[in-house]
Amino acid sequence: MTLPSLVLNQRRILITGAARGLGEAFARACLQAGAKVVIADVQVERGRALASELGGHAHFVEMDVSRQDSVQQALQNALAWLGGLDGLINNAAITNSGGKLMHELQEEMFDRVMQVNIKGVWLVTTAAATALAASGSGRIVNIASDTALWGAPRLLAYVASKGAVMSMTRSMARELGDQGITVNAIAPGLVVGESTEYVPAARHAHYQAGRAIQREQLPEDCTQAVVFLLSQAAGFISGQVLPVNGGFVMN
Repeated sequence: MTLPSLVLNQRRILITGAARGLGEAFARACLQAGAKVVIADVQVERGRALASELGGHAHFVEMDVSRQDSVQQALQNALAWLGGLDGLINNAAITNSGGKLMHELQEEMFDRVMQVNIKGVWLVTTAAATALAASGSGRIVNIASDTALWGAPRLLAYVASKGAVMSMTRSMARELGDQGITVNAIAPGLVVGESTEYVPAARHAHYQAGRAIQREQLPEDCTQAVVFLLSQAAGFISGQVLPVNGGFVMN
């Protein structure tokens, strides 16, 4: 399945957590659609290697989304390379607590998930807002999770954080709309890939059996929705959370 060519022609996109997994898939899809992409991640070697592989329309910046100083420095570097900013994908996230019941979670583990998954979205969005407004048609896509829509067990910290991302999406859309910025989120299901290798086979089977479309979910199932929300075609869509999960959860 391929994306329409050049639907993001010359759009300048920053993607957090893009050195691997779903973030890498977003980077590849945006480039295929004609965008210039900055890969932002704490994984320096992997991020640089990916940017080098992807060619002249991709660039890497080191960013720890949980630290304001790191976010601001990385954004400054990204803007210097891009020359502006048209789109932001808030993808960076950690699980850290998968497979544990809520009474088994450690306080520092819980706090770390919140710092990256919630605080990170706030820090990066706040830092990028001025540049996105200057573009005249800024787009933000937050990556949530359908685990927060059905209350996945043994994943409490992550589920809570992604529920917060959904709520933040709506509030951000209200605050940024008068600056010409749209803010939406997708809520993927269980995507097959490197970042979900830890998930037990029983959970994969539970998802697949419960989907209206009964097959594995692949990264490209998510990338096309995100590219659309970044495009000019989505200019009057804001504050929405789109489950992208083959009908496992239906609004």
